[in-house]
Amino acid sequence: MSGPGSAWLEWAYAGFTLFGEHVRWADLIGNLAALATVALAIRRTLWTWPVQLTGTFLLFVVSVDAHLVGNALKQVVVAGLAVYGWYRWARGIRDEGDLAVRPAHRAERLRLIAVLAGGTAAVGWFFTVTGWSWAPWLDAFIFVGSAVAMYAQSRGLVDFWVVWIVVDMVGIPITVLSGLWVSGVVYGVFFVLAVLGLRNWMRHYRARRNAEAPAVHSFA
Repeated sequence: MSGPGSAWLEWAYAGFTLFGEHVRWADLIGNLAALATVALAIRRTLWTWPVQLTGTFLLFVVSVDAHLVGNALKQVVVAGLAVYGWYRWARGIRDEGDLAVRPAHRAERLRLIAVLAGGTAAVGWFFTVTGWSWAPWLDAFIFVGSAVAMYAQSRGLVDFWVVWIVVDMVGIPITVLSGLWVSGVVYGVFFVLAVLGLRNWMRHYRARRNAEAPAVHSFA
């Protein structure tokens, strides 16, 4: 590599060999931060967001170096949504004492699906025309799906776990075929954590609803 931007790209490629495959430190640490983010999200703690921002920066660097434009752009969007989510959760915890989560209403769910479908079509077409990605439609779905999931997560909607589960199922093959083995393995772990997170958030939602029910009936 050469040129003024070569130093940070060389850093992005630095790593070690494992079972004949090159593992990048930035990819490894970034994905460990991403895994920590999911574990923290299950617990509904504010630490979710600063850890998310750390992992996002590292994964942006390795995505640029691996020429995964969609994944790199996804990290930019995720960073912006992480700041928004941090603000929303901080306000919710301050006002409620805990993060109140709930399933999306029917209208909210339809909007999320519409944005996911329409956004994937638009971004997929753009990637196809520009040639920015070798797998434009899969890359587009991961890009838009991640943004939709992050938005739903920032608003405490349980449905965000379902979106992440589908994104993980698409992310496993595309990252492995791109040579990002760590990311591929992590997507698999994400899938398991997302299933656990969906169950945990639904349990928390039902417990909160049941706890509030007697208070509502007592004023009837």
